[in-house]
Amino acid sequence: MPANFDGLDFSKNPCAYFTEGTIKASTLSLSVLVVIEMLNALNAISEDNSLLTMSPFVNPYLLLAIAASIGLHIMIVYVPIFAKIFSISAMNTNDWILVFAFSTPVIFVDEILKIFGRMFNDAELKERMSRKKKQ
Repeated sequence: MPANFDGLDFSKNPCAYFTEGTIKASTLSLSVLVVIEMLNALNAISEDNSLLTMSPFVNPYLLLAIAASIGLHIMIVYVPIFAKIFSISAMNTNDWILVFAFSTPVIFVDEILKIFGRMFNDAELKERMSRKKKQ
């Protein structure tokens, strides 16, 4: 059974994974980190309001910064001299699907945290208002 992974053949030299295979892993992990941070920046538009209720276009400079960051990341992935400097390799469509599959849950986690935050804030406000009425 040949040890073939993502177009890399490790049947003749299985230890090549530690030089060639780690480049793919480094590329994927760096890309996931970049995309997660850009999605976190998008989530930071509002501490309490959902992305569904608050348009990201309220801060066009943030959207421009996110686009620039993603653009620079794409440049280091696909321009050979930068890929060599960062010890990463070009990514295919399946790799990008993996990156977004592992990155997008940060939006859902933050949306859930915002729901709990709103519930906590509402409960605290009601408690303060009831104390104020008693005074």
